[in-house]
Amino acid sequence: MIFMKLTTSHETNLKIIRMTKGYSQKQLAELSGVSLRSIQMYEQRHKNINKAQSESLHRLAKVLGCTMENLLEE
Repeated sequence: MIFMKLTTSHETNLKIIRMTKGYSQKQLAELSGVSLRSIQMYEQRHKNINKAQSESLHRLAKVLGCTMENLLEE
């Protein structure tokens, strides 16, 4: 599945994809092994997902069925 970045949205790519897949932040954290707090921080842009460890991006992308690049912000 291809995810298009929504330039008109104020939401992060992570949040858009997570919600499209129907996961709560807690579910995504449990399935990916990435901490709930990190997911919250990425979605609130308090932590820059573009600087996340590649392992975290890989885990999130695997659960969400997207590429790591889909999660990055412009």
